[in-house]
Amino acid sequence: MTNGRLGDLIATGLTDRLDARDRKLLERRACLKASDDEPFPLDPRGWWYAVPGETYEGLFGALGLHDRFPVSLDEGSEVEELPWRRGALPTFITPELDGWRLIFGNLVDLVGIDWDDWMGAVERLSASCGVAQMFYEDSAGGSDIWVVAEKGRIRRRYAAESDPEWTGEPLPWEELRINDKHFDPRFDHAEPNEGTAGAADACGRLSVDPGKIGASTRMSGCGWLALSAPGVGHEGLDTLVRL
Repeated sequence: MTNGRLGDLIATGLTDRLDARDRKLLERRACLKASDDEPFPLDPRGWWYAVPGETYEGLFGALGLHDRFPVSLDEGSEVEELPWRRGALPTFITPELDGWRLIFGNLVDLVGIDWDDWMGAVERLSASCGVAQMFYEDSAGGSDIWVVAEKGRIRRRYAAESDPEWTGEPLPWEELRINDKHFDPRFDHAEPNEGTAGAADACGRLSVDPGKIGASTRMSGCGWLALSAPGVGHEGLDTLVRL
C-alpha cells in the first residue's frame, strides 16, 4: 500500500469500518512487507515513548488510541505527514525493534504539552505494559528529559533545562558525576544521584536509539497507526472532496 492510499484511508475515516477479517489480512500484508525491509533510522522529532514488545498491547488503552491499523515501518515512519480527519490524528507504534516498540507522532495532540500530562502518560504506560520510558529533546529550547517508569511509578528521571534535576536512584549503567576523574569534592558539589547521561545517550542504553536503527537491528511483527479519537466515521465526504 502506498502512503497516498494509506492517507486516503485515514482522511476518509474508513479505518473504523474495517472488520476483524480485513484487519487480519492487512496485518499479514504489513508483516510480509516488513520481512523484506531492512530497519532504518527513525526521526520521532524529539519526543517518543518506548514499551516492551512482549507487553505492548496495553499501550492503546493507556494512551486512549483507537481504530488501529497495521502498517510497515516505512509506512508509519512519516506519521506526522499523514492526513487526519475530525481531530483524530494518527500516532505510530513501530514494529518490535530489539525487543521494544517505540511510540511517536502527533504526541502534543494525543498527550498534551504540560509536565503532568507527560508524566501521567509514562506512568499509565508502565502500569499497562509493566515498563515504559519517555524521551524528549528540544535543542532550541534546551530541554533534555528521559524517564523510566515501572508498574505505574517513576523509577528514574533526568530533566534539564537551565538546571538539571535527577529523581530516583541511579541506574547501573549511569556514570555518576561524583565518580568522574575530574570531580574534586573539596571544590565541586554534586548530588549523590547526579548522573551525566542525557536523552541521546540514555535511549540507547535503556531500549532503542531511533537514530541508530539499522541492518543489525532485530525487527519483528508489524507496526500500527492508531487514532487519537474514536469513531471518526466517513460521513460528510462531499466536504472533503471540495477541499
